[in-house]
Amino acid sequence: MGTAGFAKGKMVTVLSIDGGGIRGIIPGTLLAFLESKLQELDGPNARIADYFDIIAGTSTGGLITTMLSAPNKENRPIRLNFLAAMANFVKATIVGPKYDGKYVRSLTNDLLKDTTLNQTLTNVLIPTFDIKRLQPVIFTTNDAKRDASKNARLADVCVGTSAAPTFLPPHYFETKDANGKTRTFDLVDGAVAANNPTLLAINHISNEIMKQNTEFVEIEPMDSRKMLVLSLGAGEAKHEEKYTASSASKWGLLEWLFNGGKTPMIDCFVNAGNDMVDFHTSTLFQSLHSRENYLRIQDDTLMGEAASVDIATEQSLKMLVEVGTALLKKRVSRVNLETGIYEEVEGELTNEEALAIFAKKLSEERKFRLA
Repeated sequence: MGTAGFAKGKMVTVLSIDGGGIRGIIPGTLLAFLESKLQELDGPNARIADYFDIIAGTSTGGLITTMLSAPNKENRPIRLNFLAAMANFVKATIVGPKYDGKYVRSLTNDLLKDTTLNQTLTNVLIPTFDIKRLQPVIFTTNDAKRDASKNARLADVCVGTSAAPTFLPPHYFETKDANGKTRTFDLVDGAVAANNPTLLAINHISNEIMKQNTEFVEIEPMDSRKMLVLSLGAGEAKHEEKYTASSASKWGLLEWLFNGGKTPMIDCFVNAGNDMVDFHTSTLFQSLHSRENYLRIQDDTLMGEAASVDIATEQSLKMLVEVGTALLKKRVSRVNLETGIYEEVEGELTNEEALAIFAKKLSEERKFRLA
């Protein structure tokens, strides 16, 4: 865990954070609660990066991942007040495309300077999509340590993973390999590849194990009995029922891309991807009777401004914190693949209680390793 990488322990610990624009405030609220529980167990200096072997995040989730794992001068996480810092960072991405992106470039460069992927305090995974090569580019700490051309500046990775089509311009940058050869990147939002990066993180662990990476816990690839996975959504608007076949049958290309302030095409592939990843991950853990090792927290009941990715008023930010706080009080839910709706499971704990138990498991794993 932490700077030690995948130290030999009993479990591999994974944190995954969805994309969702300004709605990143919701998983941010959940993470603030989780960190407070870790501090109750292990003292005020406990930080989330100390407890997870890999943190994966897409778009807004990628920004949060960077905040959790990028080092300051004392080699500790850079942020101070977690929610306030996260609100400013996420808000920066929402300021041709709808926004010019100058503020997010300025903020990330000022905050992260020339810190690179191989310097993160724990292993990270951040998806992007290269529109020149039409293929996903998945930035990871492990790859960055092996290949200089993949050791990008965290500031560039942040801008790339959050460059949502129609909202922000694509991001171009270059790296050099060990021989000085230039590699180019033409990146847009990682949500094009994987808005919910949970499976990417699990697959990355499996690939590293197959490469005989000695940092990893000695487990079989995809052995969910040896994984502890927390997956946080950024909210969805399933109950709003935005579109119908009748109305969509009259749309052309432009209406599918942007319609009445909404983005139907993006909504479709992002929501579909989120649910399919959750379904496959749930199946993996249930197949090996380790359901308790996977916790997915998502709210699909958002309405109006709360469901927007780019309304960043003070009122909206406060509303999203309230959504996250209310989500803690709801029972653990699972997606129903027939309806696509998250349903509270009868007899389950609240998300708050489940996170407290998760924090205890993380604390016990870290103490086992330190011992």
